[in-house]
Amino acid sequence: MFPEYDVIVVGAGHAGCEAAAAAANMGSHVLLITMNMHTIAQMSCNPAMGGVAKGQIVREIDALGGQSGIISDKTMIQFRMLNRSKGPAMWSPRCQSDRMRFAEEWRMTLEQTPNVDIWQDTAKEIIVKDNRAVGVKTSLGVEITAKAVVLTNGTFLNGLIHIGEKQFGGGRVGEKAATGITEQLIQLGFESGRMKTGTPPRIDGRSLDYTKMEEQPGDEIPSKFSYTDTPPLTHQRSCWITYTNEKVHGVLRTGFDKSPMFTGRIKGLGPRYCPSVEDKINRFADKDSHQIFVEPEGWSTVEMYINGFSTSLPEDIQYKAIRLIPGFENAKMFRPGYAIEYDYFPPTQLKLTLETHLIGNLFFAGQINGTTGYEEAACQGLIAGINAHQNAHELDAFILKRSEAYIGVLIDDLVNKGTEEPYRMFTSRAEYRTLLRQDNADIRLTALGHKIGLASEARLVRVQEKIANTEVILEELQKVKVTPNEVNPILAEIGTSPIREKQPLYQLLKRPDVEIEDIKKLSESFATFLNGFNEESAEQAMIKVKYESYIEKERLMVEKMNKLEDLEIIPNFDYDKVPALSFEGRQKLKTIRPHTLGQASRISGVSPSDVSVLLIHIGR
Repeated sequence: MFPEYDVIVVGAGHAGCEAAAAAANMGSHVLLITMNMHTIAQMSCNPAMGGVAKGQIVREIDALGGQSGIISDKTMIQFRMLNRSKGPAMWSPRCQSDRMRFAEEWRMTLEQTPNVDIWQDTAKEIIVKDNRAVGVKTSLGVEITAKAVVLTNGTFLNGLIHIGEKQFGGGRVGEKAATGITEQLIQLGFESGRMKTGTPPRIDGRSLDYTKMEEQPGDEIPSKFSYTDTPPLTHQRSCWITYTNEKVHGVLRTGFDKSPMFTGRIKGLGPRYCPSVEDKINRFADKDSHQIFVEPEGWSTVEMYINGFSTSLPEDIQYKAIRLIPGFENAKMFRPGYAIEYDYFPPTQLKLTLETHLIGNLFFAGQINGTTGYEEAACQGLIAGINAHQNAHELDAFILKRSEAYIGVLIDDLVNKGTEEPYRMFTSRAEYRTLLRQDNADIRLTALGHKIGLASEARLVRVQEKIANTEVILEELQKVKVTPNEVNPILAEIGTSPIREKQPLYQLLKRPDVEIEDIKKLSESFATFLNGFNEESAEQAMIKVKYESYIEKERLMVEKMNKLEDLEIIPNFDYDKVPALSFEGRQKLKTIRPHTLGQASRISGVSPSDVSVLLIHIGR
């Protein structure tokens, strides 16, 4: 019934969809197995993509040739560039998405990808021969073979849903949990754990009073995620902001004795940076209010997502409390919030390719690795899909360094440090964040994506033009010089100090309070010249000028660190034959099996003296 596939992807969430699309677009014959074809790429929690550091990840996925940015652009209902008041390293794109259209667009994309087959079933077992994954068995008793298998099971592995004192099996509300895989992986020698996440109630938007809330519109001139010609957003839907109060908190506290979080029924750790509302009022008892974001679920639906009110309290307590929030006095609930516990596998059991150490050609991506968030899942799916294809065709591994992408930071963190709570990406996790900006993801990554056959020739040409145009603009900024008489009156209007002698525009643009639009006012000839270039190239030039010293400083740090990154450690290196290694260092090195000395230096428990000892033993 089934041919032998190059790659089987288990699970069609954000990780699974990116994995299937990447492997197929690179030339592999892919089977995507999902428990329900109607929930492909379901946004299980908030209807949004991007955000702080997450937006950078979506742009990186797009730059490499992935799909999340394109699909987000096609289905967004609002766009905002966060942190505009800060430096460009912090600028983070975020969009509100139409939940139903997002899932539909992903399904249509997969159906129109020639090398992707879809099968609705549940994978119950990995077929393993000679310590290599060679296929899967399903609940229908079907055996399907492949050269590589990617597991992207999300929250479905032995998923358990909690609402107050009620609990029932499920991977998402209304959908059954997946069993069998965890038990088999443990038998094979894998270590597993439990994690928890949660979601807020959904409310009928027709029952809300928006006059009691603050409107949060999108950007006046909305941008987008993809570097391709996706359609611009011409109109937007607003979000709204309101606040909890002491009355809300008082009602919520009456349910604490029935809260699965406080009674110990939930064993798994939840996301530190996205706590439930009961956790917030318990941990921050001194605060008398918490911000609530009211987010529309799409263009046409009246359903509202209540961001900031994630909870697993009994449904009657949720209902009483939410009606005490300003604007929610007559709120009607579509469904209550809930918490979900699920199995994950500590990611220190993986290589940087996301292939497991124990079983060859078996890859893990997404929440199975202990992460939280659509964007974190999608980028892992992309890397796992790429490397599953590379393995299936006996090609070189594809690994991104920490200095190349937030995706590289995320995977490096997971593999070397592991995680005991849901891992979320932040700009602070990236030591080279001035280099890893959202505006230059294409410059950093598109050539790499093109080299492995994922990013198209058209994408490569486009980024080459952007680089060339940026250089031309920088040359012009150096070339055009202005006199005090010409520009001092305009500089006074801007609120910056006058010049005393002729200066190039390049020097004036270095000032913190002078923007590219101001430079156009200072020189009519430069303004005319700049009309021949797109906004992206002009922005690149401005950032390069203003942050030149910071960028150079980080570049030198990368150069220094890359000396260790370039020193490879052979895969079967015998750490037991190096007596000078510390006991903890040896144990961690044997478990994680670092690819390079740079990776070894970032493993928790491996000391600088251990790294020095290894340097000697690998002949440096």
